[in-house]
Amino acid sequence: MTMVRRPHPTSPHRGRRHLALLSLLLVVLSMTLGPTPSSAAAGTDWWTPSARPSPDSGINVTGEPFKGTNSAGEVRGFVDAHNHIMANEAFGGRLICGKPYSEAGIADALKDCPEHYPDGSLAIFDYITKGGDGRHDPVGWPTFKDWPAYDSMTHQQNYYAWIERAWRGGQRVLVNDLVTNGVICSVYFFKDRGCDEMTSIRLQARLTYDMQDYIDKQYGGTGKGWFRIVTDSAQAREVIEQGKLAVVLGVETSEPFGCKQILDIPQCDKDDIDAGLDELYDLGVRSMFLCHKFDNALCGVRFDEGGLGTAINVGQFLSTGTFWKTEKCTGPQKDNPIGDASSGAEEDLPAGTEVPEYDEDARCNVRGLTDLGEYAVRGMMQRKMMLEIDHMSVKATGRVLDIFEAEQYPGVLSSHSWMDLNWTERVYSLGGFVSQYMHGSQEFSTEAKRTDALRDKYGVGYGYGTDMNGVGGWPAPRGTGTSNPVTYPFTSVDGGAVIDRQTTGRRTWDLNTDGAAHYGLVPDWIEDIRLVGGQDVVDDLFRGAESYLGTWVASESHQAGVNLAKGRSATASSSESNPFTSYAPGRAVDGDTGTRWASDWNDDQWLRIDLGSTQTVQRVTLDWERAYGKSYRVELSTDGTSWRTAWSTASGDGGLDTARFGATPARYVRVHGLDRGTDWGYSLNEVGVYSR
Repeated sequence: MTMVRRPHPTSPHRGRRHLALLSLLLVVLSMTLGPTPSSAAAGTDWWTPSARPSPDSGINVTGEPFKGTNSAGEVRGFVDAHNHIMANEAFGGRLICGKPYSEAGIADALKDCPEHYPDGSLAIFDYITKGGDGRHDPVGWPTFKDWPAYDSMTHQQNYYAWIERAWRGGQRVLVNDLVTNGVICSVYFFKDRGCDEMTSIRLQARLTYDMQDYIDKQYGGTGKGWFRIVTDSAQAREVIEQGKLAVVLGVETSEPFGCKQILDIPQCDKDDIDAGLDELYDLGVRSMFLCHKFDNALCGVRFDEGGLGTAINVGQFLSTGTFWKTEKCTGPQKDNPIGDASSGAEEDLPAGTEVPEYDEDARCNVRGLTDLGEYAVRGMMQRKMMLEIDHMSVKATGRVLDIFEAEQYPGVLSSHSWMDLNWTERVYSLGGFVSQYMHGSQEFSTEAKRTDALRDKYGVGYGYGTDMNGVGGWPAPRGTGTSNPVTYPFTSVDGGAVIDRQTTGRRTWDLNTDGAAHYGLVPDWIEDIRLVGGQDVVDDLFRGAESYLGTWVASESHQAGVNLAKGRSATASSSESNPFTSYAPGRAVDGDTGTRWASDWNDDQWLRIDLGSTQTVQRVTLDWERAYGKSYRVELSTDGTSWRTAWSTASGDGGLDTARFGATPARYVRVHGLDRGTDWGYSLNEVGVYSR
């Protein structure tokens, strides 16, 4: 989920004073975020159901969905890498109103929350996110006077027939991120269930499978519908080749596995992480976030800015007892300035407690990937899952990318523009996949073109993250007065379908005047991108399905390299003396990252590893302790006497370094320090040597 960037009104009424913290918290934290036979039964077209509910929404697309592959054997189609179909079940069940489907029909599915009747007076979250007084016509089917709308963030946008229209318009991958936030649930006035995050995740997963069954029944039975939940890349490829929609389950929640931190003390352990990952995997989840909005026991977050950032910071303190802490960034990536804008949320802090002041130049979170977070990352790798880096702090993201580079693991995703774009090439070089938030066509096209050269370099496609039901806001109408409005009907990107204005009940939507009001308007938005940004942007999006599957299959087929250095003999120029522990050279090759080799406090120092016999070497990983090498070389030798430099750097910054070079025969590997990065010596937790 993302967040609303809009001013919030202040109310003169005493009853709404407490909304200051609640409103900003909800807006920010939520970003985390049998049918009856139809009398007009379809013919034999495989894409048209024989038992669509009646009445129901129109699809307003004609023509057969494309199947198969292109001449290069690649699948085609658009990828929505970030959506929240079941968010109406999150946050206590009354934040997002309406359902994506109902066995009782569309009138039951697309109705407002009970407290919104008769005129929206108690639509508190609508008041918070949209402004005004929250009043609106609560009636959904069949009139839809006020919702769904591009700026109405409390109403269902993912009705199944609208998703069907997006599929018919060319989408072939949809990632359904199961989402919730326990803090939002606890502070929101209306709820009909408890706030445990994992309980909500389980429910949303089950209901996604139920929705698949609901659609299957329209097409004659199990496995026959177009909505196919997939759990591996081979399944996904088969589904897409059949012309159907591959649905992937993901998770975006703030405290996965209960991994909250209170006063910097984790509320989970490794057993909780293993059990949680196993459970999610068994549910079919194949991608997930490890942190979102609040610092948790796994990682620090990328900040929000200004008054909104202040509100989240207050919320974090009230939930965890800690405020964000910042430091100067060491590279071009940044976590955003928090700012000191007043949000009204400060009034809810305990007496004598104040929000810290932050230096404008200190824009990075001091909290990175914790030891438990690293354990979770490696657990995801073992299970061949893909990791979402959006919302992670710069420090956490850098460590994740270091780990993935050291292990040559490609399973990294950025799904909705919450990654600093300076990470883009590292993601692509690993084999990862990048999507952009569903911005307006002009903004989307401009951002896409900023990274176009990198996509050309790595030969990859592009995705979008609609984040619908995620309380983020969607493209506003450009208006019919523009020089190049969407003209209805238009032809799909593949040329095989004709797409007209979408009608549900008595309401017909037009992207030019209504904006991206619901999921059924995704094809219209893509046509708008073609008109504004050009065919090249849309072509990159149409290659998205193949690229996403490329990341997934590479993750599944990844094999951990054999560390040739583990347990081998090691010597060094020196070892720091300590009466309580050993910093001997062998500590850097014992397979335990909790031990280390440390040298004397001088620049010219080395660590030498004997592999036991001559091996082909082409990769060395160095996991530095705080005392790192700023300038050092990786040297190779077959006899321990004659050395050649295989790799060197003069700009080391610590952390986990990976040195890659051409395949070279060597029995001995030497890390030769030339210039220290600190006043201490050189200290390595572990050195890995690999043949690939």
